[in-house]
Amino acid sequence: MRLAEVGRRVLSRFPLLVLLIAGLATFGFAVASAAPLEMTSYKMAGDAVRMRVVMNFDREPEAKWLLLRGPHRLVIDLHDAKFSIDLKDLKAQGLIKSVRYGQIGEGISRLILTTKGPFTVEKFDILKNEDAPGYRVVADITAGSERQFEEALAVQAQTTGSTVTPKTDRLEEKQAQKRFTVVIDPGHGGIDGGAEGQNGTVEKSITLAFALELRAKLATAGNYDVYMTRDKDEFLRLDDRVRIARQHEADLFISIHADTIRLKGIRGATVYTVSEKASDADAQALADRENLSDKLGGIEIEDENHEVADILVDLIRRETHGFSMKFAQSVVGELSNTVGLINNPHRFAGFRVLKAPDVPSVLIELGYLSNPEDEEQLRDPDWRGKAADSISKAVAAFAAAKMAVGG
Repeated sequence: MRLAEVGRRVLSRFPLLVLLIAGLATFGFAVASAAPLEMTSYKMAGDAVRMRVVMNFDREPEAKWLLLRGPHRLVIDLHDAKFSIDLKDLKAQGLIKSVRYGQIGEGISRLILTTKGPFTVEKFDILKNEDAPGYRVVADITAGSERQFEEALAVQAQTTGSTVTPKTDRLEEKQAQKRFTVVIDPGHGGIDGGAEGQNGTVEKSITLAFALELRAKLATAGNYDVYMTRDKDEFLRLDDRVRIARQHEADLFISIHADTIRLKGIRGATVYTVSEKASDADAQALADRENLSDKLGGIEIEDENHEVADILVDLIRRETHGFSMKFAQSVVGELSNTVGLINNPHRFAGFRVLKAPDVPSVLIELGYLSNPEDEEQLRDPDWRGKAADSISKAVAAFAAAKMAVGG
């Protein structure tokens, strides 16, 4: 008997069996096609100012994001996803304090990124991988102000119907009330003492004492909101100092230092602005020392993510740099009337702490602890008072000019 004839007889005598087999085959296909989406890797790179998160999937994901506050969080919801990722890749880094994930209901998986403070979402893209199977989700977030975060929440409320965000009129009122904001950064702190003078003066103590005095002078004027990156002896990463300035929407960032230099006869104040190319070898050496201060806190400095680093450099807008230059020149002019200045007192180098993309920033070396006369002056409250007065006058002139052209 031919095989075809046998097949026909089986089909005619056991139709229910045939249907069952067909059904099981169809069910098996349905189960296979309904397999959960798989996140195959999770990576993040950046610092306390800017972070990029990249998630890879075996196929195109259905993803949406939203913001939550108390604490500040970016929430990413995925349709029925399985997380096959290395837990070490979820370790806190830069702007991101923690990463959590899990199921929140039938068919919905959630990833929660908790941050160090308010932030803005610059980009959230779902992209097909060019040279590998699957898709990736790319999210870029950057440190922002509370006002910016609240505004984003308000927009979110209008589009989702959420009622957990403030009304737009309250946001507009907050924005209208914003005054010229100064963030003062006392260099070093905690385990990072900075330079030390011949008579035992430690840089971190001098910078904090001076910063507190400058804050008091500016507060007395009553025209500014003044914040400090630290007001006690604590260690801060360089990128955290920049993050604090951005989150306060600083109109001006002033970093205070009192370093040492190889030639002990050199003395006087110096004002630095940021530049990828240093003005001179001493400026480069100073920037190199300051940029490595994170190592003293036991922080491993890995090779920078070049894509993120390039974004940071690109975002230092010409306008911001121009404002930094103008303020530096104003500080030099005011200090020249009251305290001694080094030759060529306005210099520049690639200080990481001055790289806030939209905040005019300067680093002021009050003097050099390597010089005994400078060290004595830096310890003198009267001298520090005069220097603080001069910088306050420069702030007043800069603020008036900046506000006159629209902030």
